[in-house]
Amino acid sequence: MKLASLKHSGADGRLIIVDRKLMKAVLAEKIVPSLREALDNWCLYEPQLRELSNKLETKNLNEAFPLDFKELCAPLPRAAQLLDASSYLNHIEIARRAVGDNLPENLEKNPLMYQGASEPLSGPRDPILFKDNLWGMDFEAETAVITTHIPMGATHIEIKKSIRLIMLMNDVSARRLARAELDTGFGFVHGKPPSAFSAVAVTPDELDNLWDGMRLHGRIVSTLNEKLIGDPDCGVDMHFSYPELLSHAVKTRSLGNGTIMGSGTVSNIDRTRGSSCLLERRMIEKLDKLERRTDFLRFGDIIRIEMFDLEGGSIFGAIEQKCERSDN
Repeated sequence: MKLASLKHSGADGRLIIVDRKLMKAVLAEKIVPSLREALDNWCLYEPQLRELSNKLETKNLNEAFPLDFKELCAPLPRAAQLLDASSYLNHIEIARRAVGDNLPENLEKNPLMYQGASEPLSGPRDPILFKDNLWGMDFEAETAVITTHIPMGATHIEIKKSIRLIMLMNDVSARRLARAELDTGFGFVHGKPPSAFSAVAVTPDELDNLWDGMRLHGRIVSTLNEKLIGDPDCGVDMHFSYPELLSHAVKTRSLGNGTIMGSGTVSNIDRTRGSSCLLERRMIEKLDKLERRTDFLRFGDIIRIEMFDLEGGSIFGAIEQKCERSDN
C-alpha cells in the first residue's frame, strides 16, 4: 500500500491512496482524513485503507484521479518527532578524517543522532529555500521510517512491529551555518532547514525482498542537474539497523504515533557508488588532494533523489527540488 498527502488548508494534508505505478490516486477521507490521524489508530484504519488500495489496483474507480506530484506535501506533513541518525559509519569516517577530527568513542556501539524540526516538512517538489549561496547548502539522500507509538525501553520485537511505513528523505543541510553552531559545543538549528520526503510512504509488504524488517535494500540514486552524484545501496554498510536506531531513541523517552526516523546519509565503502551528499564528495576530494572541489548547492540547481524496483519503476516517487532564493 502506498500513501501520500495532498496539500490542503489544514496542517496535515489530505490522505490519499496511490497505485503501485504512481499514476493515479483516490481520496481516503471517507475512512480517515489524514495520515497523522490514521497513525493514531493504525490497527483500526489500516485494514480499511488496504481494502481501498486493493480496489484502486483491481477496479476502475470513478473517484480515482491522476497523481500530480506538485500537489503533494510530505506524506506526513508534521511529525510527532523527527529523529535523524548517522548509521553509515563510512560517511562519518570520511568527514572526520578529512578535517582531522577524532572519531567519536564507541562509534560502533552508540549511533550519532539528532532531533530535528518536525514541522514544517517539505513535499517532493517543494523548493529548497535559502538566502545566500555562502550558506553551503547541501542535500543528504536517506531512507526513513514512520512508526506508531513505541514505549520507553521497548524491546526489538516491539520496535519492529511499530515500523509502519518507509519513504525517502532529503535531509537538507546548511553546512557552513551548521559548522558555526556545532563549534559552540551545542546543537544546531539554522544548519538544518526543513527536510523533504518522497511522494509516497510505503507499507513494508509492498517492498518484498527490499525490506527485511531491519534495513531497506536497493540503490538510492542522487542526481544534481541531471548528473549522477551517487547510487549506493541502502542495505550495504548500514551499521545500525532501524530497530537499533529506534532502541537508542527510546532509552529515556517514548516515541509518539507518527515519529520519523532517518537513516543518515547513505554511504558505501565502495567509492565507485559515488556519494549521497556533496559534503562527502568534497571530503573525498580533499583526502585525494584534488585541487578543485565540488561546489555546494547554488540558486537554480535541481537535486533529484529516487529509488527503483527490479523492473525499473520508481518505488517512492522522486524527490525533485529546485534551489531558490527566499524572499522572507
